[in-house]
Amino acid sequence: MSNIGSYDERIKDFSWKIAEEELGYKEGDVINIGWYCSDRICDQGKADKLALIWEGLGGVEKRYTFNDVRLASNTIGDHLRKLGVKNEDRVCLFMDKIPELYLSFLGVLKIGAIAQPLFSAFGDESLHVRLDNAQTKVIMTQRKHVGKVRRILEQMPYLTHIIIVDHDGKKPLKERESVFSLETAEKIEKFEIFPTKAESPSLLHYTSGTTGQPKGVKHVHYSLISQYLTAKWVLDLQDDDIYWCTADPGWVTGTSYGIIGPWSQGITQCVLDTGFSAESWYKFIAKNKVSMWYSAPTAIRSLMKAGDALVKEHDLSSLRHIASVGEPLNAEAVIWSERVYGMPFYDTYLQTETGSMMLTNYPGMKVKPGSMGKPFPGITAAVLDDNFEPITEPSKSGLIGFRPDWPSMMREYWRNEETFKKKFANGWYLPGDKSTIDKDGYYWFVGRDDDVINTGGHLVSPFEVESALLEHEAVAESAVVAKPDQVNMEVVKAFVTLNPGFIADDDLELKIMNFIRKKLSPLAMPQEIEYMEKLPKTRSGKIMRRMLRAKEWGEEIGDTSTLDDE
Repeated sequence: MSNIGSYDERIKDFSWKIAEEELGYKEGDVINIGWYCSDRICDQGKADKLALIWEGLGGVEKRYTFNDVRLASNTIGDHLRKLGVKNEDRVCLFMDKIPELYLSFLGVLKIGAIAQPLFSAFGDESLHVRLDNAQTKVIMTQRKHVGKVRRILEQMPYLTHIIIVDHDGKKPLKERESVFSLETAEKIEKFEIFPTKAESPSLLHYTSGTTGQPKGVKHVHYSLISQYLTAKWVLDLQDDDIYWCTADPGWVTGTSYGIIGPWSQGITQCVLDTGFSAESWYKFIAKNKVSMWYSAPTAIRSLMKAGDALVKEHDLSSLRHIASVGEPLNAEAVIWSERVYGMPFYDTYLQTETGSMMLTNYPGMKVKPGSMGKPFPGITAAVLDDNFEPITEPSKSGLIGFRPDWPSMMREYWRNEETFKKKFANGWYLPGDKSTIDKDGYYWFVGRDDDVINTGGHLVSPFEVESALLEHEAVAESAVVAKPDQVNMEVVKAFVTLNPGFIADDDLELKIMNFIRKKLSPLAMPQEIEYMEKLPKTRSGKIMRRMLRAKEWGEEIGDTSTLDDE
């Protein structure tokens, strides 16, 4: 019997108090995610239970019990507090998927500071934009990434401390840098946790938009209520599970379901920090007897590409439930997984802004390959027409809307109230995605309602890539769109016009690529640059990206009445 039981029964009299009661929380109580994911689990008698199995390059392995997690997060929190970090100060976690990333996340929350996890592949300019918006006080990073911080340090007077967690003592420290080693630091047994309340800020995740800078999505400690219950019911986490979420905590799935969801239930989870290869992933599942696996469509399609024969070479019999997140999961992948693993991937839909799963497939529920499933109990969802009214006609496309009353909904865009307000209309939160609903109430993804590019589950802002391109001396104008890709669904393609004196050839493309590589994350890098004499524009001078996108996807161009033909 799954945790959710019958979906139809669960939605009848649902209340978020189910989660509150299971977590022992009452309105007005102190609620601190760091404490709930470590101390509380130890208090339940699980101090010696494995919390984390970590594997890095070369098969290096580290294991941590929940008591280890409690002590480590206490120790990190104490270190930050002694550096002068106060509640609501922003602490950036700029690390690979090493144990310190997971443990520091809880340590930051324990002192009431705001955790700001950033994907470690970001270039220095992408990093600077996000640190500057947050006015980050401390950054915790590794030797391999500290060079990016040094290059932008002069522009960040607010950044008072750069903590290197793996310094080997070989190279001298530079301005504002210090060393912290979890291995050698004195463990802090008793630690006074900052008494955060439901609306105390906990987390700042950054997401891309079509225009302007990346947006800082602020979450609060009460988000735990949603994350705990969705992880329990949708991922069906059981006490004896070995759980593997492949997402990086630089993204919302990696925090909501790679830290908070499982550890708030005292679940053992494992992390593989070696990059992707089908062979190594299957070995990891077999070696650790992974029973619940939460991954992304890009990875699943890559596994499909690796072939069925490879699956048979590994013992994957420990798997009992598998799910997918990050972008739409195509029907073929669901059918394939049923055939090769003996079970379907259960697709789930969430956003950085929602903080937890909103539309999902559930254990025991019929899976329709290609569908996002149905709303989680307690979530009021609809497909809306142009007037933001629910569409009642089955299979008619419209904007997805959610009533903004679930615990993990973002509370604001950091220092960007105007954009935040635009996410709401007629009493609905608008995630910016289009969908249909079939006669059985299943949601089917149609596409984005804006120009954001979803490449491998990671949102890329066209504006950010275009801005980087324009900094190159050869580029006069740029426009960036998605182009179809077999594995990633979408990848970035750039169209550029050149300044006089530059020749449009492969050599210039290589130079431009090398130039912007220092500014963007690998995910945002264009896979192709196409030179144009001029970009399609409206008469008011706005670049018509949709025409370029339609060309790539073989779609109808649509209305061109505003096109400037001169």
